[in-house]
Amino acid sequence: MSCDQKSCAACHSGAEKKSREELISCKLSRIRNKVLVMSGKGGVGKSSIASYLSMGLAQKGFQVGLLDIDLHGPSIPRMFGLRGSLEITADREIIPYAYKPNLKIVSIESLTEETDSAIIWRGPLKHGVIKQFLADCKWDDLDFLIIDSPPGTGDEAQTIAKMVPDARALIVTTPQEVALADVRKSIDFCRKVDLRILGLVENMSGLFCPHCNHFIPIFLSGGGRRTSDKMNIEYLGALPFDPEVVERGDRGTPVFEENGNRPFTKALGEFTETVLQKLGEQPRG
Repeated sequence: MSCDQKSCAACHSGAEKKSREELISCKLSRIRNKVLVMSGKGGVGKSSIASYLSMGLAQKGFQVGLLDIDLHGPSIPRMFGLRGSLEITADREIIPYAYKPNLKIVSIESLTEETDSAIIWRGPLKHGVIKQFLADCKWDDLDFLIIDSPPGTGDEAQTIAKMVPDARALIVTTPQEVALADVRKSIDFCRKVDLRILGLVENMSGLFCPHCNHFIPIFLSGGGRRTSDKMNIEYLGALPFDPEVVERGDRGTPVFEENGNRPFTKALGEFTETVLQKLGEQPRG
């Protein structure tokens, strides 16, 4: 049941009188869909998927929050070209970065003084920081909260599975068998902790030649669909490798609206539509 912001004490300055769990429950009740983007191994483009899915949903008119909980290797701020620290209100709420009017972003990197400093934290401290993100960020009413987690099934994924019981896992893979083997472990993790699986998306499924548009399966292809069939989970689509997506991500200027005819952008649109269908959401203007 959603809270009534006008009467709920946890939504106001007296929030410290409430338990963290009550405050988190209050905040999460104002977010319709929570999607945890995870992968079995690093290097599969998980953060790119989280970023572009968030932009795709925002482009369709949804209110979207993007939360980066990859505490040791946050990449979301650099992909979006975000600079500076996040602001804190008088009530000690964290103000997300407003990338667009309907796309808010929060990352641990935006709360640290030195972006190149290593974060050396053990499990309990990670758990506490993620709890703070959920309790203290001023997300307000959202249609989607996309959560970018680190690779594997460690503390961060376990914390979300416990604290956001209605979250859905979006699993990212590439076609290689070494990635697919780790994906199967991620699927097993979700089932053991009762984290519902939204589906699997195959990233870097191949390359469209920029000269002749011929498709080149650089990492083979079809592994994602075969794995989803074998593991009995939904297959949400495949996104091709696009060198410009990598280059623009490094520059902090994501490819999106101005490149609507690119194979990557078209595939992203189809993937976003499939996610909306699986979640029972209708596209908006």
